[in-house]
Amino acid sequence: MKRIGLLSDTHSCIDDRYALHFAACDEVWHAGDVGDASLLRHLEGIAPVFRGVRGNIDHGEVARRLPELLRFRVEDVDVLLTHIAGYPGRYAPGFARLLDAERPQLVVAGHSHILKVMPDPARDLLYINPGAAGHHGWQKVRTLVRFTIDGADIRDLEVIELGKPL
Repeated sequence: MKRIGLLSDTHSCIDDRYALHFAACDEVWHAGDVGDASLLRHLEGIAPVFRGVRGNIDHGEVARRLPELLRFRVEDVDVLLTHIAGYPGRYAPGFARLLDAERPQLVVAGHSHILKVMPDPARDLLYINPGAAGHHGWQKVRTLVRFTIDGADIRDLEVIELGKPL
C-alpha cells in the first residue's frame, strides 16, 4: 500500500502546507509547471519518493531534471504522468493514440488548473488532474490531492483546499 501526494501548477510557490498534508505519504508526484528548481528540492524532502514531469513554463534545471512524460508502476497500477493531456473525451492531439498504445490504468495531468477526477470507461482508466497549488493562474481555490494505491485499487482520494490564490 502506497499513499500518494499529488500537486501541479505550483509556478514557484513553496507552501509549507505541502509538507504538512503529504507528511504521511510514501510518494509525492508533481504534474508540471514547477517553476523554480528550489521547489524540487523542497518536494524531494517531503516523502521517500518524488516523481515529476516538466510543464510548459519549466526551463533550466527543472527542464533538465524532469521529463515531459513519465511512465511507472506503483503496486499493481500502471501510471502515466504528464503535464498536458486534455481529459477524457477531450484529450490533447495525439494523446488518445498514446493511451490506446500504452494502456495505463491511471493518467495524471496538470496544465488546466482545473481539479478533475474522472474515469475514462472507453480506456478503462482513471484520470486525475489535481488542479493548481500555486498562486498564478485562473483557479479559484488552490488544491492538492492525496490518495492510496493498494494493489490494483486506487482509493481514499481526498481533495485538500489551500485557499484562494493571492
